[in-house]
Amino acid sequence: MSIHKRLAHELKTAALHGKSVAPITTRHPELTLDDAYAVQRELRVLDLSDGARLVGHKIGATSEAIRRMFGVDHPDFGYLTDRMTLPDGARVPYAGLIAPLVEGEIAFRLGTPLSGRTVTAEDVLAATSEVVPVLEVLDSRIADWAINLVDTVADNASAAVAVLGTPVNPAGVDLAREEMTLTVDGQVYTARGSAVLGHPAEAVAWLARVLSTYDESLSAGDLVLAGAWTEAVKLAPGMTAEATFSSLGTVTLTVT
Repeated sequence: MSIHKRLAHELKTAALHGKSVAPITTRHPELTLDDAYAVQRELRVLDLSDGARLVGHKIGATSEAIRRMFGVDHPDFGYLTDRMTLPDGARVPYAGLIAPLVEGEIAFRLGTPLSGRTVTAEDVLAATSEVVPVLEVLDSRIADWAINLVDTVADNASAAVAVLGTPVNPAGVDLAREEMTLTVDGQVYTARGSAVLGHPAEAVAWLARVLSTYDESLSAGDLVLAGAWTEAVKLAPGMTAEATFSSLGTVTLTVT
């Protein structure tokens, strides 16, 4: 079995049992970012073989707040399956999670495909059928969040759950100037969409360009989480999180 497949099986087992593993890069310092994405693709194969359905992608480390928090220097991405998405107001079970954090962000629902190394933010906006307010729950199968870029990419960009609010037609909405207030158990964090690479659509354009280097693309119907606007906040049982946007509505979750 290749090291990519072996590590994917290890991460899959860790997620199933809610138990972390030692950082990959301390055990395999020779692994590159391309290796990490190879592990992630093997992990995706395992999830889809287990009956999950691919519904889109998530982008991480698109804001300075997140890059500073995790010590990474550029964005990364992972995949989303139907088992990872929940509706607004969801009760998210703490059981099975390891060390969850929550982020507030938006997602783009694509009405037409996007591919190639020249995709722009304008192309993304033209291809978008709706935007969705999102609370994303991160979780790391790497012990104590002791991650660098290779660790988190291999671990599907630390993805766990995406709670989706009500879709909104983005026509006439200035997403760069859109304001968000994230409230987690009484703690309040604020940011604008410009925190995400200057404009959230820039993150989706970046993803389309990077996917093209792996001979992949974004499909019509894909949901793409564009990345957190503020730092990620620790979650514990009993906590409620809410992200309120100035024109895109509100999304909430409760940890049970």
